Amino acid sequence: MPQPDADALASRPLPPLGELLAGARVVALPLRTRFRGIDTREALLMQGPQGWTEFSPFVEYDDAESAAWLAAAIDFGWSAPLPQRRGSIPVNATLPAVRAEDVAEVLAPFGACRTVKVKVAEPGQSLADDLERVAAAREVVGPTGRVRIDANGAWSVDEAAIAVRALAEFDLEYAEQPCRTVAELAELRRRLDGAVAIAADESVRKADDPLRVARAGAADIVVVKAQPLGGIRAALSLIEAAGLPAVISSALDTSVGLSMGAHLAAAMPTLQFDCGLGTAALLAADVARHPLMPSGGAIEVRRIDADAELLDEHAADDARREWWFERLRRCHSVLASQPPAAR
Repeated sequence: MPQPDADALASRPLPPLGELLAGARVVALPLRTRFRGIDTREALLMQGPQGWTEFSPFVEYDDAESAAWLAAAIDFGWSAPLPQRRGSIPVNATLPAVRAEDVAEVLAPFGACRTVKVKVAEPGQSLADDLERVAAAREVVGPTGRVRIDANGAWSVDEAAIAVRALAEFDLEYAEQPCRTVAELAELRRRLDGAVAIAADESVRKADDPLRVARAGAADIVVVKAQPLGGIRAALSLIEAAGLPAVISSALDTSVGLSMGAHLAAAMPTLQFDCGLGTAALLAADVARHPLMPSGGAIEVRRIDADAELLDEHAADDARREWWFERLRRCHSVLASQPPAAR
């Protein structure tokens, strides 16, 4: 799996496990709309010398993959911040695979975002459903807004070629991870011949070699998330090595995790695309009194102080807390077993 930047971590010892667990909290936050097959988002929050940080790999991820998320949490909570080039980050709205008639209501909490990313290729749904949903999203953002689609690798090359061409009617900014493998993305990109740009997400953050997609000419854009890639410094190194435009995104984080993404976006030399960092609007609850909700199509670049009362109110039950603590222990062992230059 992707590893944190060696130079960034080589001079910093791994914090002791007890230091990570001291004051760690596990929360279970309800979602406004079912997303990625879940109704509740769990996360483990820790407080380091730099402030609150987040460890929240999805529950199905194994320890080897999740260890990069822990490295990211440590990077954000224990390392000095990088210089910020901007104080606010333009963000997109994220639209789950809802019915077309529900689109306007689901997008309302995102406010004035000019860009919307639409989930497509949902199991049990059809291309007709996708067309209706994307049409409704285009109506909400208007002719000057931007519409992206995200298939999470669900289509074959043939299916993707048909679907993307059909959806191109709505003036797509790009299609994110339409197919699963790098080879499939490269073939689809060849077939589309520039008609719609291809963005790679899972082929970057879940790959043993996240730069392969760039070397293979399989994408026009890389989607980069700080947590899965091992932290802000590792993500910046990957973007530089890939040599492709990047969209900074998130993984349905709490506002603490979104703050990590905002700091990554703020450190970017250039920011060409609206970022997928507005997903606090998908949460029905958060851990901060002033969460990183989109306002005027952007979020602020700031650290988030988790609120003690909200941490108590949304605390996971004892069994889930212990599950997360044990996961943290295992992932810490994975990092501790690696030489500093390989973490």
